[in-house]
Amino acid sequence: MLSFYEYITEKSDGRGLTVFDIDETLFQTKAKVKIVKDGEVVRSLDNQEYNVYKLKPGESYDYSEFRSAQVFHDTSLPIERMVEKAKVIIKNATAAGSKVIIITARAQFDDHKVFLAAFRKHGIPVDDIHKIETSGDLKLGSSAKNKRFVFHKYLKSGQYDRARFFDDAMSNITMFKSLAKQYPDIKFEAYLVNHDGSIKKV
Repeated sequence: MLSFYEYITEKSDGRGLTVFDIDETLFQTKAKVKIVKDGEVVRSLDNQEYNVYKLKPGESYDYSEFRSAQVFHDTSLPIERMVEKAKVIIKNATAAGSKVIIITARAQFDDHKVFLAAFRKHGIPVDDIHKIETSGDLKLGSSAKNKRFVFHKYLKSGQYDRARFFDDAMSNITMFKSLAKQYPDIKFEAYLVNHDGSIKKV
């Protein structure tokens, strides 16, 4: 495990891209994705269950709760240790000319201003973040596939010498690390986030 101070004193050269997941990485969230079959809700999934769920024949996703910015704003609880890491990283990246993005398996929220207000409420400098990517809009079949598509968009630009990713789902971490073969000139660092906000380098 890396302690907070061990992490922030790491030194990396070159232009960097740092990516944070939202659900169960920066915030503990309450929204559910519903599974619908024949017009009825047959199951509700939390974020971690959604990351690995595969639709069965006749099933579809209902993202209405997952898209509610008000639900996110009112019920999400910051994972303090990760939020403090993010604040330091965003500050350092801004000063060094590197970029920080946030990626989520969710589709676009129904009220972007309310969504951003949730970050500001907890002191996260969201206005210094390069972009928030709602990968759920892509609908490529899984959270990992959606996020992989977004990563390609940034990595193929040739702007970055290193890429770091913080996520609570090993499936997403594995996907991210698999990109190293395609981009051998980029240094990849993946960090699995635990429920208490501690991180493990994978």
